[in-house]
Amino acid sequence: MSAVNVTNVTVLDNPAMFLNPFQFEISYECVLPLKEDLEWKLIYVGSAEDEKYDQLLESVLVGPVNVGNYRFIFQADPPDPSKIPEEDIIGVTVLLLTCSYMGQEFIRVGYYVNNEYVDEQLREEPPPKVLIDRVQRNILADKPRVTKFPIEFHPPHLASPTPVTVEMTEPAIATF
Repeated sequence: MSAVNVTNVTVLDNPAMFLNPFQFEISYECVLPLKEDLEWKLIYVGSAEDEKYDQLLESVLVGPVNVGNYRFIFQADPPDPSKIPEEDIIGVTVLLLTCSYMGQEFIRVGYYVNNEYVDEQLREEPPPKVLIDRVQRNILADKPRVTKFPIEFHPPHLASPTPVTVEMTEPAIATF
């Protein structure tokens, strides 16, 4: 059983222009008190061909987390278009919202994102160089792909060191 259950994720300001910040309203419940913070991340997949184009848009620690229900708005800047291959800006990509506890990812919510020109004429006859201020993104919010990973929310503590008894064959003399 998971100590944290994400109960809802709502994509806000969607569709939006490419350069607008991303906004999500995240609701979750905690059924056990946690000693450490939760880490939420938003990752933009810049190219399906190579993960070196992935961009971590935001990482935020949320805590302390006691038993109860929680809700917050997670906002992140848009991706830097100069770090995305030109041919991958227009079209479909992926946005990943993840949550981890003590470095262990326990949930990943993936969304397809369609980036296209707002103007129909630009869609039909795209310019040789992308006009980023004319690109709109549409997160397919009604079809998220949710993956859950089992983790140890309360890992067993390391056993305390066993005391070692040393027998002295000669009397010990302390010198100061």
